[in-house]
Amino acid sequence: MPGLQILRNSWLRGARYSVRKKLMWVVMTTTLVALLIASGAMVIYELRTYHEARVSDLVSQADLIGRSSAAALMFDDPKTAQANLALLKVAPRISAAAIYTAKGARFASYVRADLADVKFPDLPQADGYHVEGDQITVFQQIVDHNEVVGTVYLRARYELIDRLFSYVTILGAVMALSLFGAMLITAWLPELVSRPILEITEVARQVMARRDFSLRVRRTTVDEIGYLVDAFNDMLAEIGRRAQALEESNRALQQEMAERRGAEKALLAADQRKDEFLATLAHELRNPLAPLRTALELLQTSGTDANTLQSAREVMERQLRRLVRLVNDLLDISRITTGKMTLKKEPIQLGDVVKSAVEAARPLIETREHRLDVVLPPAPVTLFADFTRLAQVFLNLLNNAAKFTDNCGAIKLTAEVKGGDLVVTVADTGIGISAKMLPVIFDMFAQADRSLERAQAGLGVGLTLVKHLTELHGGTVVARSDGVGRGSQFIVRLPVIVRPEDRAAAPAVPGAASAVPARRILMADDNEDFVDSLAMLLRAGGHEVMVVHDGLAAVAAAAEFKPDFAFLDIGLPKMNGYELARCLRGAPATAHTVLVAVTGWGQQEDIRRAREAGFAIHLTKPVEVDAIAQILQNPPPA
Repeated sequence: MPGLQILRNSWLRGARYSVRKKLMWVVMTTTLVALLIASGAMVIYELRTYHEARVSDLVSQADLIGRSSAAALMFDDPKTAQANLALLKVAPRISAAAIYTAKGARFASYVRADLADVKFPDLPQADGYHVEGDQITVFQQIVDHNEVVGTVYLRARYELIDRLFSYVTILGAVMALSLFGAMLITAWLPELVSRPILEITEVARQVMARRDFSLRVRRTTVDEIGYLVDAFNDMLAEIGRRAQALEESNRALQQEMAERRGAEKALLAADQRKDEFLATLAHELRNPLAPLRTALELLQTSGTDANTLQSAREVMERQLRRLVRLVNDLLDISRITTGKMTLKKEPIQLGDVVKSAVEAARPLIETREHRLDVVLPPAPVTLFADFTRLAQVFLNLLNNAAKFTDNCGAIKLTAEVKGGDLVVTVADTGIGISAKMLPVIFDMFAQADRSLERAQAGLGVGLTLVKHLTELHGGTVVARSDGVGRGSQFIVRLPVIVRPEDRAAAPAVPGAASAVPARRILMADDNEDFVDSLAMLLRAGGHEVMVVHDGLAAVAAAAEFKPDFAFLDIGLPKMNGYELARCLRGAPATAHTVLVAVTGWGQQEDIRRAREAGFAIHLTKPVEVDAIAQILQNPPPA
């Protein structure tokens, strides 16, 4: 015992100064305690289970023998009882058995074949069991019709000690292996990060982040890590002294460095703005230049052919008009990304828009020898849209199809009216779109895989402009493809003013207001100069116009006036245009009035809210008189 105490004290002293020994002490002690507790619990449970199972088995066998031998006792048939006992030879653990009569006389007996001399009890005992060393005996009364007719006696081997020895041997081996595994674990545990090491790491992180060399790690141990903490703190002190010296020597240069960084930042920002401007400028201006150049060549080579000259001049005029418009719109290009871009909407014909887009895209399509099919509805389709921007949508889709389709491919533009909406599909037999690219194909600067080595990969803004401009027109665009190499489809859905089957007259032209049937018109706008001047123009066209300047006045006027059309500002006093539209839509007198929103707000969200409030059309200020005349001439469903 004194030797063990000395060994323990020596171990504890060593553990105080050694991380390795500390970890080994914790691991080995914890493992040993856990194994001892688990082993003890398992041994107790196993011995108890074995005891209960052995007793239960012997009692059951005694009961079976008693039941099968009751008749033999009642009819004094010892041979049958002896035969029943002989069946116990299949149970080698039972060494002897006997059946006693109700008076205590032994009626029949059984002894295992390998046993020679077995002594039976002279008289049966009470029901129960009794353990003597490695033997267990059981007495069980034989009862028939509530009458005790005899007793069964069984003696069997009780192998509890042998079983205990086997379990102890197994558990000893398990404990030895477990302790050996624990020792292996302690070989790498010292490499793990302990709390002092974590404190060193945290202080190092704070020093790097805050440049504060006054921070120190608190020493908590006197082992190797404690020495490491001291060395680390000394190092921080030395670095702090050197950093202070460097700070003093560099103080004179700080102002110059700040100015240089400011100039550098300004140059980078200017360079980025220049790149963005040039990319947008190239993308916006390149398309109308192609038909202009083609028309110019026609003028130079056609001689005096009047038809050719007229056609070339028309192309040049149309594309020059677009070019002037695009140059003006370049000043507002930043609105594309900030969500502030507005459109100049007017009633236009789908055929004219598609024709303009096809003319602009045709040089590229012909250069790549594609076959282009254009299928339009048989009747004219009128849209309330920005001609140039909507043509740009179809042009970008056609250019996209041409660029990403191998030479001699097929491109098809199909337009049809479905449920009051125009659905335009641009399909190609090109490289297709992978499933990974489909969700982001409309994102800014999104590009197909450059490994496809397409010569005209584009700037990655064309489809973004398509999506943005389509949504500004109150429409949607989606992309579909069966995968790489299987072509692609871009489906644009836009609202129409007049369905083809409802339209019989030609599109309105400037100055056509006089041909418009007389209408009853309510106008509500708090800008008196704007609404009064517009009302005078409409009255000059033969219309009956009532003007109010706030929402509540509009409700009262509409109930009495019962207008055919109501042109309403959104930002009205007392009741805004959305609430006013819902009120008019719900009143019987104005349930069928065509509601037109006239507002300076033209974003997609504004258009959506206007539709939800009940407006049939959304106009963005400034409003052209011809646009109003077209609406009055061909009103949409209320």
